Amino acid sequence: MSGAGGIRLDGRVAVVTGAGQGIGRATALALAAAGASVVVNDIGAGAAEAVAAEIGPRAVPCVAAIGTAEAAEACVQAALDRFGRLDAFVCNAGILRDRVLWNTSDEDFDAVIATHLRGSFTCARAAATHWRAAGQGGRLILMSSIAGQRGNFGQTAYSAAKAGIAAMARTWSMELARAGVTVNAVVPAALTAMTATIPALAGLTEQAARGEALDADARQRMGIGGPEDVAPLVVYLASAASGAVTGQCIGIGGDRLSLWAHPVEAAHEITNGGWSADGIAGALGGALAGSLQSVGIETD
Repeated sequence: MSGAGGIRLDGRVAVVTGAGQGIGRATALALAAAGASVVVNDIGAGAAEAVAAEIGPRAVPCVAAIGTAEAAEACVQAALDRFGRLDAFVCNAGILRDRVLWNTSDEDFDAVIATHLRGSFTCARAAATHWRAAGQGGRLILMSSIAGQRGNFGQTAYSAAKAGIAAMARTWSMELARAGVTVNAVVPAALTAMTATIPALAGLTEQAARGEALDADARQRMGIGGPEDVAPLVVYLASAASGAVTGQCIGIGGDRLSLWAHPVEAAHEITNGGWSADGIAGALGGALAGSLQSVGIETD
């Protein structure tokens, strides 16, 4: 990890949800190393308190299950009560309930949507309400996923939530521009406890858990690394240096930094008087056939 370099966050205050482990923990530590004070949120008291203790006096734990308005408001209030301001909010909390469509229960789907999608919404709303009243701007940093950009076998709820988060980032970047708030979505590729459940990444996850360095193929071609490789992007997005960057989905993993394109028309055809079913079949099997889009996460 190259770290934050010369970017400093002295005097700034950030909230990081789901900061007890993985990307959230690495992000909280990196923000603090760059000079920020940090509200360390997690559903587990022990995890939140441990990370806050690791940071020291410029951190405070906030134990809450992200998803409800009350949890979001508690995170904002913790920043204001302890540090007197809020400059960045990192919506990182998440869970997995990986199932193919026909095996996904209502409970599985609702749990993932509640934490990722509704959690990002309630946290963003609480932060935006404060920033609009305070008039000092802010940095809203969401966590999307390659699954949300491309889809992924066995991740019905997760893919839906992460695609929704990317769409919300684009929408909120417009809505909050006049308030001086930037909104971006990180698209991380990091080996964590969550990726251990993805068969295609199991070998790399086990390798990382053993403390073995990933080779250049993994870090560069696949663009995957550890949580510590994601954290510098969040530090940058939380800083004054990122003021001109908003409404973006920015990928990072291993040695690879990328910008994801927003959905656009890949191609089109025009016919006078509207399309018949036969005409559509002809176009999609002919002139438009070469523009049909691929799906899924490439790991080979």
